[in-house]
Amino acid sequence: MLRWRFGNHDLDLTHRGIIMGIVNVTPDSFSDGGRFNDHGRAVEHAFMLLEEGADILDIGGESTRPGAEPVDEAEELRRVLPVIRAVRSQTKALISIDTMKAVVARAALDAGADIINDVTGLRADAAMLRVAAESSAGIVVMHMTGTPQTMQVKPHYEDVVREVSDYFEHRLRLLENEGITPERVVLDPGFGFGKALDHNLELMRSLPGLATQRPLLIGVSRKSMIGKVLHSDEMEDRFWPTIALTAHAREHGARIVRVHDVKPNRESLWMMEAILIGLRA
Repeated sequence: MLRWRFGNHDLDLTHRGIIMGIVNVTPDSFSDGGRFNDHGRAVEHAFMLLEEGADILDIGGESTRPGAEPVDEAEELRRVLPVIRAVRSQTKALISIDTMKAVVARAALDAGADIINDVTGLRADAAMLRVAAESSAGIVVMHMTGTPQTMQVKPHYEDVVREVSDYFEHRLRLLENEGITPERVVLDPGFGFGKALDHNLELMRSLPGLATQRPLLIGVSRKSMIGKVLHSDEMEDRFWPTIALTAHAREHGARIVRVHDVKPNRESLWMMEAILIGLRA
């Protein structure tokens, strides 16, 4: 059985995958150019994603695109807390806070978030482990080398699949020693976070080997790796390839797909599951 248990939630991911919809409350997102930086628009967008079939809303107030400048705690809190509170007041849908900062994570959980999604794997802020351990939140542990400012400066691996797999194993042991049970954790290989195109493609080819310990979350939506394969800088050219990658990821073991465009990726996920295990009830 493949389950993700946190708080009062028990998600059975043995046979079915789920969709995490992205809500960027930032002025400098690589993918949507600050379209939802206004709180009202961000909340409206969140509910549109739920209507399209998102199982989780991933709300973030600091861009982690390559070269992005850091945002201070006060500004990040100002961006995300009103959105989390507004969404929580109107729905019981799962909410994830996308942050590297312990103060932001704790405040988001207090405001109604259910999950901490930390691109550094709870490494950037020494207090994040304590916040996670003292809560009952779900945890997304991602692999990243460097920081958003440095991660794409000549990334190098001897064996990217082995190194990411070893990282997952090490982080799971460390978190368990801190009182965070493995059942609360899902793992994200971190496509585009300290990886060149060849590294990303090798990880995508090797998903079955990475999806052995805990449920695997895949975030490739609209990412530059797609543009590099297509030799295109146009964001709209990344729409259909993202859907193809959702189908591929699900076929090869992923259970959670983090995307901007929920409806078509949900349909891709469901179509692949119909082939793999039969039609949904």
